Amino acid sequence: MENVELELSQEIILLLKYLLLGIFQGFTEPIPVSSSGHLVFLQHFLGVEIEGLSFEVFVNFASLFAILVIYRHDLKQLISGFFRYLLKKDEDSKSDYRFGIFIIIATIPAVVIALLFEDWIAGELKQIHVIAVTLLITGAALFLIRNLKGWKNDHEISLKEVIIVGLAQAIALIPGISRSGATIVAAMGLGWKQETALRFSFFLFIPISVGAGILAVSDLLQDPNLADLAVPYLLAFVGSFIASYFSLKWFMNIMRSGKLIYFALYCFVVGTLVLVIL
Repeated sequence: MENVELELSQEIILLLKYLLLGIFQGFTEPIPVSSSGHLVFLQHFLGVEIEGLSFEVFVNFASLFAILVIYRHDLKQLISGFFRYLLKKDEDSKSDYRFGIFIIIATIPAVVIALLFEDWIAGELKQIHVIAVTLLITGAALFLIRNLKGWKNDHEISLKEVIIVGLAQAIALIPGISRSGATIVAAMGLGWKQETALRFSFFLFIPISVGAGILAVSDLLQDPNLADLAVPYLLAFVGSFIASYFSLKWFMNIMRSGKLIYFALYCFVVGTLVLVIL
């Protein structure tokens, strides 16, 4: 009886740990503090060892659904306008077509880097101290653009600028470099308005997340512990979705109020504490 109770308590603790991991990842995914880095930190403190990137990709998919829900009207307009211009050459939809093409182009650098260096990134770079340093870099970048407002809207961004933002997203494959932070910093550094930078950043997350999810399916299906991890993964997914939804809503308000310095200071504090304590 004692063994049964012990096993039950261990299972409950494991479920709670995965739920916490999902919530933590979901909350940190939209904001510029590196969800991948925080996920590694939390796994370390909770004593949960998850090999590879399949779990991270899985909970990122939950964040993707949250982003799709929040931006559903913008995405509907973009997609319909894209195909209206593509198929009918409707001049009123040309800006949507152009924006869509820019999203595709900006996605390419991260796809190439991920395909070439996925194993190295998942292994060599997912080290606590490496992430602490890259988190400090994220904080420094956010600090530099903290007061920028920008003047370029969706129609005024150029192909060269889009490629630079795409390269910033590729750099953010390094754990500890925030994806949203890197793309927003690059965009605002190029003079983009905050709203344009934010929309482009999260639209850019969509193809990356979908592609990573497709590539991770085989890893998940081949996992010998898949049956045992089904419920923990599902809990993490639900937690990530809910946390991502409210976190993105909150971050959108933060962007409007121009208070990115709070995230810069947070990155400085966490990165320094990790270097000192661990």
